[in-house]
Amino acid sequence: MKGQRPEQALLTRDTDLGRTEDTRRVIETMVDALNDHRIDDIGEFFAEDFVWRGNWGCGTKHGLAAFQDHWQRPFQAAFSDKVAIDEARLYMGEWGACFGAQHAVHSGEFMGIPPTGRRVEIRYMDFWKVQDGKIVENWVSVDFAGVLAQLGDDVFRGEGWEAYDRGERKAPGPVPRDG
Repeated sequence: MKGQRPEQALLTRDTDLGRTEDTRRVIETMVDALNDHRIDDIGEFFAEDFVWRGNWGCGTKHGLAAFQDHWQRPFQAAFSDKVAIDEARLYMGEWGACFGAQHAVHSGEFMGIPPTGRRVEIRYMDFWKVQDGKIVENWVSVDFAGVLAQLGDDVFRGEGWEAYDRGERKAPGPVPRDG
């Protein structure tokens, strides 16, 4: 990269490592509450004005009520018998992160697909910021494309790069640039 490089990790630069255990406690008890399918009392873990930032297809939720009404309720309506299993969690000061999968049954409409009764795996990554014992920011990536594929809808129409992995197509390389 030529020229000045962009500043990196600005949000975590001044992290107070002394808050790590408090962050761990909030996140671990919150995950247990989500696995208990709690909605109405989830404010125990989230600030009233927290922001939940999802990838495309998930949306962005501004505030606890939006999270409950535009994420938790529709998600639980689409998927029953779900359990989230964090495969790894990391904590650093007021920051926490995880990745894992939810295992659930597709029991309600999801992205226009009627219930199939299929058991699905929903891969995710979460990044949280905790202040004063509550989650104030949550960056989330949920693999909705993978869920749709499990339900028979390939949103990439066969053009996903998994075709390179299977040897069905040759991966292109970058075009050499002059200069």
